[in-house]
Amino acid sequence: MDKEQPKYHPTFLHARREALIIVAVYVLALLWAVPYCYFKGYALDPAELRVVWGVPAWVFWGIGVPWMLANIFTLWFCGFYMEDDDLGEGDTV
Repeated sequence: MDKEQPKYHPTFLHARREALIIVAVYVLALLWAVPYCYFKGYALDPAELRVVWGVPAWVFWGIGVPWMLANIFTLWFCGFYMEDDDLGEGDTV
């Protein structure tokens, strides 16, 4: 029996692609943050603790920087890259 692929509305496909891009950026930030914080912050000797702007360096580079970069990318992506789809007259609520 031949199963036919469902046909999705182009607006749905466009929105799904944009959502996957944003999720991928945050997954990359997560893949950086967890190992970096584990290796740089776990079992750290207090005598070797460095600070950046009053925050432990491993927190700044492991959590702060990836979080800010992901947020900056998201703001750029949503503000300048994403486009509105034409929903037509009958598709609006």
